[in-house]
Amino acid sequence: MVTEQLEVERKFDVDTDFVLPALDAVPGVAVVDAPVTHELTAVYHDTADLRLVRGRVTLRRRTGGPDEGWHLKLPAGAARRELHLPLDHRTGTAPAELLDVVAGLLAGEVPGPVVTMRTRRVVTVLRNAAGRALAELADDTVTATVPAAAPGGSPEVRSWREVEVELVEGEEPLLAAVGEVLVAAGARPSPRVSKLASALSSRLGTAG
Repeated sequence: MVTEQLEVERKFDVDTDFVLPALDAVPGVAVVDAPVTHELTAVYHDTADLRLVRGRVTLRRRTGGPDEGWHLKLPAGAARRELHLPLDHRTGTAPAELLDVVAGLLAGEVPGPVVTMRTRRVVTVLRNAAGRALAELADDTVTATVPAAAPGGSPEVRSWREVEVELVEGEEPLLAAVGEVLVAAGARPSPRVSKLASALSSRLGTAG
């Protein structure tokens, strides 16, 4: 069964030696949970000419972490609409329920793997005094591998670290407040649209 959520987040680029600042002084935040680490592997699917990512759409099969499964992310103004299906371990083929949603972009093409991304994600949940989760902060160390463009070629490997802050039950001002603390500690607002677009920047003709 397909589930859906609206993803409202902000991304920040950080150096490898970045130290996450204390966040318990952010207005509205009363409790900062202990960090939890996940090892994630995601295989992103697209057409040979990258029709999905060019349309700001990502389709991936992720293993590891609490939300493993198939994810389809679609633009929704400043946010993103995310559709999710649980894994079918018998196949690596994208589910028809998700492909139907982007049939207009695919125009009959069948998407296949274009990037494999391995991420060490350290998640910290920010809560209010009642214990309600306001936002999740994900500190991601990413290694993305793009297969060789031609037989005999070498795969393209890119690595970087970024921090994402995503609303759970909090409001937009919380994102701004957390962002100010991160920037003061040395983080930089990220220009990248998505991890996938960064991994494929050489093929898209964009900055990584």
